[in-house]
Amino acid sequence: ALWCLMMSVTHPRGCLLDLPWEDILVPHILCHLPLQQLLSLQRVSKSFQSLIQLYLANMRCFDSSQIGPAIPRAAFVNLLKDNEVLQQLALQNCSDWLTDRELLPVIGQNHHLHQIQLKGCAQLSRHALVAISLSCPNLRQLSLAHCEWVDSLSLRSLADHCKALEAVDLTACRQLKDEAICYLVQKCSRLKSLSLAVNANVGDVAVEETAKCCPELEHLDLTGCLRVKNDSIRVLAEYCPKLRSLKVKHCHNVAESSLSVLRSRGVELDVEPPLQRALVLLQDVVGFAPFINLQI
Repeated sequence: ALWCLMMSVTHPRGCLLDLPWEDILVPHILCHLPLQQLLSLQRVSKSFQSLIQLYLANMRCFDSSQIGPAIPRAAFVNLLKDNEVLQQLALQNCSDWLTDRELLPVIGQNHHLHQIQLKGCAQLSRHALVAISLSCPNLRQLSLAHCEWVDSLSLRSLADHCKALEAVDLTACRQLKDEAICYLVQKCSRLKSLSLAVNANVGDVAVEETAKCCPELEHLDLTGCLRVKNDSIRVLAEYCPKLRSLKVKHCHNVAESSLSVLRSRGVELDVEPPLQRALVLLQDVVGFAPFINLQI
């Protein structure tokens, strides 16, 4: 596709660039090309450079993985400097180069963002989350997994300004405690998906408040939340009829006595029933699966 576009520049009978840019080329042709190839097209001619700049200014979705994790800072800034219509921004695992200095201008001029992915962007600060909360009132999905700079004050700002949130990933945001999670779910009652995984500071208080405030909750990840116990799982079962999946692996204080109700409702759990676990362990020990009459 890239080769055909480049050849069209010198075709004796008409040129691709003669087609209407905003009505045809940008929405119906360039949108089907990988971003890496579009950037290569800029080097074909000045006309193609202008066309690609127009495309970048009207791009609705930017995903850094289409280019590679090591984007030069100046290149990222140049790519999005004229864009004010972004709806989806994915910058996961860009810790090598992404800082507040590069991100804040993009956030500040794009008020239509409804999905933001910042997983593993370790060089950002709490100011990034505050900027998101002030600039993106229509935000629906936000991933901050492994962003240990997220603190309670910045999360409160998010909760105060982005009340339409439906999915939030706070995996390994280790500064957050029960109080911060409670404030978030009280303000963002439309949550359908929430991850609090790998956070030893999160316990029953946060889980129970989530259950009571978020009746639409469908997915909850509590992997490695060591302070979560059976009582909060029972509250979850009582208040969240739409729950579809629950992760409690490595939650050593959560037992089958609280999970059985959810299991009977068809909720997907990441831990096996006790008998199943016992059979697996026994198989590992003796080297074969024992025959057991489960009807006894």
